[in-house]
Amino acid sequence: MMQVLRNLKRAARWRSLLLAALPALALGLLLLAPLARLALEGLSGQLSPTETVEWFKPWQDSYLRWRVLWSLAQAAITCGLALLLGLPLAWVLARFEFAGRTLVLRLLMLPFVVPTLAAALGVLALWGPHGLISGWLGINLQGTPWLLLYGNLFFNLCLVVRAGVDALGQVNARQLAAARSLGATPWRAFCRVEWPAIAPWLVASLCLVFLYCFAGFGLALVLGGQRYATVEVEIYTLVAHELQLAHASVLALWMLLLTGVVAVAYAALEKRLAAPVRTAPVARKRPQGGAQWLALGAALSVLFVVCALPIVAIFIKAISALWTGATGIFDAEAWAALQNTLQFSVMALGLATLLGVLHAMAAQASVAWRAAAFLPFVVSPVTVAFGLLLLYPSLTASLPLLLAAYALLAYPFVAKSLSAGLDALPAHLGHAARTLGASPWRCFWRVSLPLLLPALRRGMAFAMATALGEFAVTLFLSRPEWATLTTLIYQRLGRPGQANLDAAMVLACVLMVLALMAFLLIEWPVHERHAQRRRPASGPIANNPTLQHA
Repeated sequence: MMQVLRNLKRAARWRSLLLAALPALALGLLLLAPLARLALEGLSGQLSPTETVEWFKPWQDSYLRWRVLWSLAQAAITCGLALLLGLPLAWVLARFEFAGRTLVLRLLMLPFVVPTLAAALGVLALWGPHGLISGWLGINLQGTPWLLLYGNLFFNLCLVVRAGVDALGQVNARQLAAARSLGATPWRAFCRVEWPAIAPWLVASLCLVFLYCFAGFGLALVLGGQRYATVEVEIYTLVAHELQLAHASVLALWMLLLTGVVAVAYAALEKRLAAPVRTAPVARKRPQGGAQWLALGAALSVLFVVCALPIVAIFIKAISALWTGATGIFDAEAWAALQNTLQFSVMALGLATLLGVLHAMAAQASVAWRAAAFLPFVVSPVTVAFGLLLLYPSLTASLPLLLAAYALLAYPFVAKSLSAGLDALPAHLGHAARTLGASPWRCFWRVSLPLLLPALRRGMAFAMATALGEFAVTLFLSRPEWATLTTLIYQRLGRPGQANLDAAMVLACVLMVLALMAFLLIEWPVHERHAQRRRPASGPIANNPTLQHA
């Protein structure tokens, strides 16, 4: 009997190795090897036969030092603003019951499937030259840091709110009631009971906010301008316009080091919060009195202004451009970009799904391999694209490399979603199928896969949204004839004239509609029987829509 068990374990280990072969090859060739080449370029690159690249140049050069410090500052300021706004909003949504609450929580995922360029155009439609709000108020925020900070909040406020809502659901109602019965005011009860319970969750979400803002590219490129561009934009400028690859490598390595420190802190917090906790949650109640209804209205208004108004502004600007008879928008160039976007996204989705399924199945036998799915999230797309450009110069303008880079950035969504679905599967179903003579593969196809379809669908939808909105990789690795909607929007923004701005708004609207279709696949209510099969993942990852488990 013991020999049989050992044989089964040995067979399971070999199956895991075989399943992990293709994802490991992809991570090695498309992520780890390019990073090693990037390090080699940065540490030993030559500008000329007599001039070497200095490792500490980003801190010694005043211009580069400003770029690095501003990148850190805008990420830190966004974290502060997200916490300042997100904590009260989370408390209102967690403690009050009202009509439409479930819909509001679902819509909190909306910013995460909106492409970065579409979001940047939405911010410009509100606060840029001739914006809906700036034109009405007679102000223009272009050339100021507020545009970039507002764009950062658009993406990240919802992340903090979702983390806060789920964290407040972990607060023990008995402890809170005991504090109130002993005479504690609501504010003192929050500080002494609720805040210690939710603080680790919020800190974990703020680590993610910092990573997204610090390594962001599309928003900073469009909204930062010359003065407030971040390090990622500087890396792109050094590579694409100045051909200073060695200096760009040094900057990219410093970015990787700084983001790695924050990622390690986040991983430590996630491990601490991963253990399930049994609590008696605080029951939600309907708002009582004018003050509570006013707080609810204010919370929903803030969410609308920060997280929904840029999307509405794009639709308004696009409809206005079409209504006034804007011409030349849907020309041959636009149709070709639309076709490229759909084709590249669908092909990348197929490859990402294959990699994600194999990675998720192999991860069931290895905690380290499960953590490896986060590697593409830690490295910014600009760094990935730059590393591929250095390592495979002969393949830079090849379609296989472009699609492989798309799939690398998208497949972790499938892997993490499917891993959580596999964790939630009842073990006795697989055991029953195996005792009836089913092979492991037949057990997966006939028993596990039908139960995992909701999780797989969600992961594929996030992967599709990622591929649709990918911008940095396309700028580095594609040919002019392979322009997608994101690159075409950026080209139109760089051309003078109101007609080009109108065309960019309409194209951004088209891109956003495609992304919203993916959003409907992600968050559209599923059948009740599927909901009963799924268990929510614990820990801050469950609150991160961009890394959302099933």
